[in-house]
Amino acid sequence: MEILKVSSKSLPNSVAGAIAGIIREEGCVEVQAVGAGATNQAVKSVAVARNYLEEDCEIVCIPYFANVEIDGESRTAIRLVVKNSK
Repeated sequence: MEILKVSSKSLPNSVAGAIAGIIREEGCVEVQAVGAGATNQAVKSVAVARNYLEEDCEIVCIPYFANVEIDGESRTAIRLVVKNSK
């Protein structure tokens, strides 16, 4: 499953387009965010992607915590599994 990494500077419409494209092709994608600002952008992106996909399919979002290593340091990330509900 592909992982899209979102930062606090990511544009929600751009990330939403990527989410929608992957959902159409593969049916499932994970969105990863580390920090409050990145999580905010990730959640907005999923909401916008839902609008992009409303004529094609209905999506569900399943959040969970993941431990990731960034620059040799262990951090906690939020991962959002976004998939076609059918």
